[in-house]
Amino acid sequence: MLRKNRLFTPGPTPLLPAAQMAMATFAMHHRTAEFRALYSQVLADLKEFIGTTNDVLVLSSSGTGAMEGAISNLTSPGDKVLVLTAGKFGERWRDLAKAFGSAVETVSVPYGETFSLDDIKQKLTPEVRCVYVQSTESSTGARHDVEAIAQAVRNAGHDTLLIVDAITGLGTTRFDVDGWGIDIIIGGSQKALMVPPGLAYCAVSERAWKRMESAKSPRYYFDFRKERKAAAKGESSYTPATSLFAGLAAALDYIREMGAGNLTRGRDLLIRNAELAAEMTRAGAQALGLKLFAATSPAAALTAITAPDGVDSSTIVKQCRESFSAVVANGQGEMKGKLFRIAHLGYYDYLDTIGILAALEQVMVSVGGKVEYGSAVRAAQEVYEGGAGI
Repeated sequence: MLRKNRLFTPGPTPLLPAAQMAMATFAMHHRTAEFRALYSQVLADLKEFIGTTNDVLVLSSSGTGAMEGAISNLTSPGDKVLVLTAGKFGERWRDLAKAFGSAVETVSVPYGETFSLDDIKQKLTPEVRCVYVQSTESSTGARHDVEAIAQAVRNAGHDTLLIVDAITGLGTTRFDVDGWGIDIIIGGSQKALMVPPGLAYCAVSERAWKRMESAKSPRYYFDFRKERKAAAKGESSYTPATSLFAGLAAALDYIREMGAGNLTRGRDLLIRNAELAAEMTRAGAQALGLKLFAATSPAAALTAITAPDGVDSSTIVKQCRESFSAVVANGQGEMKGKLFRIAHLGYYDYLDTIGILAALEQVMVSVGGKVEYGSAVRAAQEVYEGGAGI
């Protein structure tokens, strides 16, 4: 039977056709008035998408580039920082901070779990210069309570900055960036914004800009102050990924159209879409007798599902790809072979969700599971009906 390749990975995610068309036809030099207008409009739209009045920067890099910049621009060698780690991407914060000579304290919990606020509060001493955390730990499918963490940081009463990797959180989770006091929040083009990898973006608070004046870690390409100065003129410091900007502009226009001309409403509908697809997927997986890996704090960006006893999740991933050209994600690091992950962020709809669950039914039979065909699909349909779609 004919097979169409479909991505169900939490990045890269399926591309928006309008963004593909915009990128394919874009031919504009980056030091022109036309590109400056496009650049400035994208920055303004990203402010609205993030929900902030803070300055927004866009970097030609993966999200990790903005993560590195959030270390190098805010710290000096020897500064004490607190990293909240519950998976591979929390460990990335830890490793980046160590690479720039920070004295790293951690609050660590097992993969699939989230943090105790009491444990965080105990570590929030006056010496802690920055707190680094994920909003969604996409290696495990867990979502952390950023609002509560932000409140703990602010209530501590110290000059501590909060930096949030929301690369899979923006467009799948509701944030009040300014109200909660998030100092830097980071996103990536290849996630909910439905564009290829290559652009990282972040919103930066006035507290963070002030810290940069005294931070002494080395920085060059990821010098946020350079980018802020250039952005004020509608430019980037260095050659930007111009076609990706065109795609990003098209994606933001699409989200605005979802909201009938209101980008904020469109973003909220995009979040609701991810929430509903995630809820449908969790119900479908449980109807097949499968266990959710992060059951107590599940994300909307993706669902992590534990492989059945005696089955390597790599086999499930392989069968999805070979039988249906459906690319789902294996576990990462120590979780490889133990779980698989199905994404919901960005350009996914009802039929995508129903389709991957129907494929999963077939795959579970192929690996020896006792499956009633239609059970996962039925469970998902009941969730959809109860949620009245979006």
